[in-house]
Amino acid sequence: MSEQQRAERTERRVVVAGAGMAGVQTAVALREQGFAGPVTLIGAEPHQPYDRPPLSKAVLLGKAEESAFDIDFEALGIALRLGCEVTGVRAGDHELDTSQGPVPYDVLVLATGAEPVALPGSDGVPGVHLLRTLDDAARLRPVLEAGHPVVVVGAGWIGAEFATAARAAGCEVTVVEAADRPLAGALPAEVAAPMAAWYEESGARLLTGARVARVEPGTVVLADGRTLPAGAVVVGIGARPATGWLAGSGIALGPEGSVTADAALRTSLPDVYAVGDCASFPSARYGTRLVVHHWDNALQGPRTAAAHIAAGGDAADVPPYDPVPYFWSEQFGRFVQYAGHHADADTLLWRGDPAGPAWSVCWLRDGALVAVLAVGRPRDLAQGRRLVEAGARLDAERAADPSVPLKSAVLPQRPGT
Repeated sequence: MSEQQRAERTERRVVVAGAGMAGVQTAVALREQGFAGPVTLIGAEPHQPYDRPPLSKAVLLGKAEESAFDIDFEALGIALRLGCEVTGVRAGDHELDTSQGPVPYDVLVLATGAEPVALPGSDGVPGVHLLRTLDDAARLRPVLEAGHPVVVVGAGWIGAEFATAARAAGCEVTVVEAADRPLAGALPAEVAAPMAAWYEESGARLLTGARVARVEPGTVVLADGRTLPAGAVVVGIGARPATGWLAGSGIALGPEGSVTADAALRTSLPDVYAVGDCASFPSARYGTRLVVHHWDNALQGPRTAAAHIAAGGDAADVPPYDPVPYFWSEQFGRFVQYAGHHADADTLLWRGDPAGPAWSVCWLRDGALVAVLAVGRPRDLAQGRRLVEAGARLDAERAADPSVPLKSAVLPQRPGT
């Protein structure tokens, strides 16, 4: 590399749109990769950048005031522009439009995350909450402290975690789910069904096959006419990529609204990358494009993007971004972990009794482990995640025996593989 090329790379301005986990990790990873040029991190919220998982746990219950990242941005030479909303991209001018005026960039990283889906007809109704930001958690804390009855709409991951916190605070909790089981959009029926009992065990009431007709102040009215008292209504019916502001930018989006990045996390426009919840990426491992709305993806993806940016967009030695998706959830006294992607699996194996406190499920495709769900069995998850990464084939009979470590159920490699 010539001195001129080095100088050009050093002078490039990197602007990161979004100051959540993905944005922060991109900025930090750039410095770790030796990038010495200007880095600006733009966040819509006025707060110091913070981690989101504690919002539904310690922050919500008042056990922690905040979850700010322990990062010295000034020492790293990362400029923060907080309380600044991004509103558009003009790629031809290499400018990012914001609520505080245009911001020029040489390289732009999109890290605006996902936004929760609102309950239709609930806009402006007092007492209806989403749980995505620090301010959301702050508004909900007094509700829990007062012990008001709470209705949670949606029995997904966020709904279960909030219900757990509300029960810990002593609130009466009713969870309303339109599907016939919890986590209907995330797990097969036979795997999700045992989780329904967790609600009752905690003292929460779970209503499945129930749709909300409307929300009135202090009351939720169901489609079948039932009414539920509600000091607060918490909506957890999913999230979508926060990419509406990219309309007209020329940046390609997928059908669900995600930015369609490549295996280097580059977008369809030059000098623009996308990381975290707002992006999708092609997975050679699973033969499909993945959208992963979980913390680990927001931690891992930025390292790939930063490596390419630091190398001037040409990092031939950086492997394609193709992680084994991973997430965890703490709910109803259980630690639930998942690694992989089970959509195309052809075999499901149980390890342990789902009525018990600890069990796991393995998904195989053509004998190879592609995903594992572990409830109170962290060793299964740790070993399973490595085996998914390796594409290991398992002896199904041994893998279904919970007393056999997963790594001990691995079959010999086929010749030529």
